[in-house]
Amino acid sequence: DPRADLPAPVGPYSPAMTFDRLVFVSGQGATDPRTGQLAGLDVESQTEQVFRNLQAILEAAGTDLSRVLRCGVFLVDMRDFERMNEVYGRRFGSHRPARTTVQVASLPVPGLRVEIDAVACLPG
Repeated sequence: DPRADLPAPVGPYSPAMTFDRLVFVSGQGATDPRTGQLAGLDVESQTEQVFRNLQAILEAAGTDLSRVLRCGVFLVDMRDFERMNEVYGRRFGSHRPARTTVQVASLPVPGLRVEIDAVACLPG
């Protein structure tokens, strides 16, 4: 099943919704959809998994990271900012979407340190 690679929502919402040529991706955590477990406890491994989850959803919608227009980054601890930012910058390369980064009191999965949502456009 190709959907096995897609992360399942933890609540009553869709992984993504499209409107015209825009794809709105719900906040993605670091759960590996194949195992149902967090990819790791550190922010670097979690950010890498978040990007794998975002990419899988974007590809299923017909687009990819190179077409992301905006991201929202949610960190449990702003002291993780630099380490998250290194992974974020590497995953986007020279592409620089608009972004907001905030610290939050907690995230819905125990041990989760980072969540990222995105808005992308479809080709055409």
